Amino acid sequence: MKVTEIVSEFAGPIVEQHGCKLWDVEYVREGSERFLRLYIEKEDGPVDISDCEAISRAVDPVLDEKDPIPESYHFEVCSAGLERRLYRPGDFDRFMGSPVMVKLYRPYNGLKEIPGILRGYEDGKITLEAGKETVIFEKSQVALVRLRVEF
Repeated sequence: MKVTEIVSEFAGPIVEQHGCKLWDVEYVREGSERFLRLYIEKEDGPVDISDCEAISRAVDPVLDEKDPIPESYHFEVCSAGLERRLYRPGDFDRFMGSPVMVKLYRPYNGLKEIPGILRGYEDGKITLEAGKETVIFEKSQVALVRLRVEF
């Protein structure tokens, strides 16, 4: 089992006890440092620093006890953010009809980033309403999909 799955398993219920939901767990190397990050969200409003602090204080001793990571790392609790990444099928279902930014591996009509409205998701294929055009991108073309905030 991967570190992120192990941490999700025990951190999820703790996050929920604090009135939030666990959006994602990330374990990454940045330079010479390793980071374990919990991304959280709230149904009834924005996540604030006190939410992050309370969850960090609650999860930290459990991380010490379970010790799922043998090397040293930095632990952070963050908001999933307004422009969060979508990657699970449920994420796409939840945000169907929302403004998104699709980042591609190779340009489409000269662009590697295509803004539009999420209109479909099936087996990794993304259907995007981009202006007056509806485009379907294959899973192999898409590097990243994230929500896009319009002002």
